[in-house]
Amino acid sequence: MDTEELISKFQIKGELIKIKQNNEGHINTTFMSTFNDDGIIKKYTHQKINKFAFKKPDHVMENITNITNHIQSKIKDMKDKEKRCLEVVFTKDNKPYFIDKNGDYFRTYKFIDNVRTYQKIDNCNTAFHLGEAISTFQNQLSDFDCSSLYDTIPNFHDMRMRYKSFKDAIIEDKFNRVKLVKNEIDYLLANEERGYIIIDEFKNNKLPLRVIHNDTKINNVLFNCDGSEALSVIDLDTVMAGTILFDTGDMIRTATSTIEEDDINFQNMSLNLDYFKSLLEGYLSIASEYLTKREKELIVESGRNITQIMAVRFLTDYISGDVYYSISKENHNVDRCRTQIAFMKDFDKKSDALNQIIKELYKKLR
Repeated sequence: MDTEELISKFQIKGELIKIKQNNEGHINTTFMSTFNDDGIIKKYTHQKINKFAFKKPDHVMENITNITNHIQSKIKDMKDKEKRCLEVVFTKDNKPYFIDKNGDYFRTYKFIDNVRTYQKIDNCNTAFHLGEAISTFQNQLSDFDCSSLYDTIPNFHDMRMRYKSFKDAIIEDKFNRVKLVKNEIDYLLANEERGYIIIDEFKNNKLPLRVIHNDTKINNVLFNCDGSEALSVIDLDTVMAGTILFDTGDMIRTATSTIEEDDINFQNMSLNLDYFKSLLEGYLSIASEYLTKREKELIVESGRNITQIMAVRFLTDYISGDVYYSISKENHNVDRCRTQIAFMKDFDKKSDALNQIIKELYKKLR
């Protein structure tokens, strides 16, 4: 089936003008289409869902459809509501996906035009708006029934499960690599118990079950063209039920780190305190109204925690032969692990400063 025939399976009106491949994504194959609907230009995003990453694409799409419907009900009176949430386009037989003869799943969204994204944080203002966007997303879904969501990637942030896989890989040492990363292994094993704080409290019902995004980095947020406002959170494939601290942790990890996660100069990795302050100020401006006392107490720790889980995952993959993450050079996953460890160490050095910043923010918001 060619691309034009595939697009024809969805409820799209008008004459097809052009189709363009989009190569920016790392998980799903994406292309764009432009239609002329009685003189009005309309654009759409089409994707083939990666069945390796998501074993049950129908569950992914049911989650997304329910989540976006819920958010759209909250923004229905906003004048720019078409920019505030993804909108799924259904097929002509009224499904949120089309399955081709090969068993591949395809979906279509209305394209959100006249917006921009950022690949990294480069000023405090953008950090503030990122925090604000994530907390807005969480707040919009604070009354959503989490029990209706599927686990599209089970145990995604389960530290205990990640450490078990890590230790199994060390014992097996299939590629004789353990001896090459002994320092990294020793550091992560020494920090093992601290890494269980959040997952254990969550499993013991000390942290509430909430809708979470699970990938709260800057390029998953759409901004208006001048960058003065964050409009919506996108890339909803990993939306599941969990503790909100998984989102705050990944937000802190990706927004405040000073170098890319695979930079070979890992010794240059540090945590930008100014970005941290602005990020949390934006986040807490909304989130302070719905977070529990214990969630607030663990926000700082969540940044270190998610960094730790990524370090464990990168090193596990290296020891196992680089089977999960795409690599483009030798020791790519080792470089990734080392930057995360460096971030954890700098996090610890700045612990007092981080806690003082968040203490002042809570005081300001009273």
